[in-house]
Amino acid sequence: MPNNTTNNKANNNRKPSMPDWMGGQGGKNGGKRKFSWSMFYIVVTLALVGIYFFSSGDAIREVNDMEFYQMVKNQDIDHVEYVKKNSHINVFLKKEALEHNATHDAVKDNVNGPQYFLVVTDLQVYNENLRDVKNQYVQERLAQDSTLVANEVAKEYDFPMKQDNTQNWGFEILIWFFPVLLIILLYYSLMRSARGGGAGGFGGPGNIFNIGKSRAQEFDEKSGQLVTFKDVAGLEGAKFEIEEVVDFLKNPQKYTVLGGKIPKGVLLVGPPGTGKTLLAKAVAGEAKVPFFSLSGSDFVEMFVGVGASRVRDLFRTAKEKAPCIIFIDEIDAIGRARGKGAFSNANDERESTLNQLLTEMDGFGTNAGVIIMAATNRADILDRALLRAGRFDRQIQVELPNLNERRGIFGVHVRNLKLGPDVDLDFFAKQTPGFSGADIANVCNEAALIAARHNKQQIEKEDFLSAVDRIIGGLERRGSVISPEEKKTIAYHESGHACVSWMLRYASPLVKVTIVPRGKALGAAWYLPEERQLTTYEQLVDEMTATLGGRAAEEVFFGQVSTGALNDLERVSKQAYAMIVYYGLDPKIGNVSYYDSTGQQEYSMTKPYSEKTAQEIDERVHLLIEEAYKRAKQILTDNYEKVEKLAKLLLEREVIFTEDVRDILGERPFPDTEAAPAADEAPADGSETPSPTNIEA
Repeated sequence: MPNNTTNNKANNNRKPSMPDWMGGQGGKNGGKRKFSWSMFYIVVTLALVGIYFFSSGDAIREVNDMEFYQMVKNQDIDHVEYVKKNSHINVFLKKEALEHNATHDAVKDNVNGPQYFLVVTDLQVYNENLRDVKNQYVQERLAQDSTLVANEVAKEYDFPMKQDNTQNWGFEILIWFFPVLLIILLYYSLMRSARGGGAGGFGGPGNIFNIGKSRAQEFDEKSGQLVTFKDVAGLEGAKFEIEEVVDFLKNPQKYTVLGGKIPKGVLLVGPPGTGKTLLAKAVAGEAKVPFFSLSGSDFVEMFVGVGASRVRDLFRTAKEKAPCIIFIDEIDAIGRARGKGAFSNANDERESTLNQLLTEMDGFGTNAGVIIMAATNRADILDRALLRAGRFDRQIQVELPNLNERRGIFGVHVRNLKLGPDVDLDFFAKQTPGFSGADIANVCNEAALIAARHNKQQIEKEDFLSAVDRIIGGLERRGSVISPEEKKTIAYHESGHACVSWMLRYASPLVKVTIVPRGKALGAAWYLPEERQLTTYEQLVDEMTATLGGRAAEEVFFGQVSTGALNDLERVSKQAYAMIVYYGLDPKIGNVSYYDSTGQQEYSMTKPYSEKTAQEIDERVHLLIEEAYKRAKQILTDNYEKVEKLAKLLLEREVIFTEDVRDILGERPFPDTEAAPAADEAPADGSETPSPTNIEA
């Protein structure tokens, strides 16, 4: 109670706060704010505009010629006054007219006048017209009453005219001084901003004089950063390296006592969606030091020298708050290798920004306590000077998650989901080889949306499977118009894939086959690739043979082929080319690899081999593919009846699973190949790890 009483007294004794723009108390903590010059300029400008447009302040109304002549005819005018400065005829009415004539009700309050004004362009013309009108009125009166005298009648319509030749010099001076004053105020405000003025004036954070300032966002303990290492599943090796950096910032004596030095830079390298930025957010949440986050594109600007200026400002701010961490996302935007490409000198601004970054990271100046973290998925194009020791001392590979890591990632993303009892995360981890952390997050979110779409109270296993199908294959197109002949061709095509892959030792195990159009595909065969680090020649050949099973089935059962195998042929051609040109798996070409992992031949217009070698490569690629095609045809011919039965079942159900294939084709002749996946496989053609499906357009 005493505390409450004290607080109430303090509240009662508190003076009313002044407006913020006048320098009063404001803000969350009641701190005193600076005087706002910008608000002062606005008030002054509005006041001047008001004086300019409303300075007359007279409650008079403009009349036209006809209304003025009617007042002359009614003899309501006491006198008029010609104002030369604005060419107005001010009309002063008689008191009797104001009292008895209802026409003037709107101006009765303005007794002292003038009550009306008439705009005239030429005073001489006005006098002539007024004289003619008066004569007309006199003639009309004389025609009505012949006893009247013309001179006497004319005097009734006469009224004196005064002339006002005075000038409102104060107002005239204001008209001329108003634009000059605005220019002076604007110039003064811009000069304050250029000298580093505060929030006042036009020198706010977004003005042109702050264009060279860093755009980094600062996070600290009070910023509400909620992401920690507990929210980052998988990436155990990367987390170990990052945790050591964070520990160094928290307990530097643990390392410096042995003479160790803190790493200057940590570069996170990996495919998109693997969690590089999330890992950096976790560092911001774990480290009890300031954390500056920005993107590489924040340094890029059309103005020359802006990028280098922002780099200097960023490091200057970081040194003031050291120890701290700077995180640059997508650093390849400014770190691309200098002097490479078809237009090596096309962007001097970007290169000057990179030069300034190199100087700040390891120049004559000291950056004690400042750690640089960066992320990119294009490490091959980064400048070598940026990657050397002393700048980025550690390069951490953030790869696609393996089986166990995918299980952990699923666990993180389903924490806030209502799951049904049939949801098995281990099963989904096996169903999603090659998925990144972002893909798994998308699967969980898509499953929740599908369950909500069907008004379910929990997310079931079926919803997750539908989400995987939706993400990999696209949306189902059940409304597509497909003729019975085309549908039959698609069914036999997919059955050919299923049969050939089932009969080959190293082909990927089948999961599901469908002839429902999905995305751009008319049908799809879903497989579960074995996750491995190394791939042998036999494994690659079996995969190629299974991929050609659809085209082979069309020829075996219909005696003709269609364009439906476009995706198959594209993949097989790339696979065969990679086997011969990159991996040296052809006995005739030999143990030679023409793959350039450095990217230096990216813009080269010549091949790294002769025309004769190119011809031999084409021949060997053609031979390898044709042998795999003949092998697929032979397997389908040997199992002709089983494939036909499988195709009819697919036409009937539209979707069949592993159990249906096993019932028709029997157990696989190589059961040992169905072991659980162990580790991720390097892509066979230098691209990303293949997805667990085989979709034909």
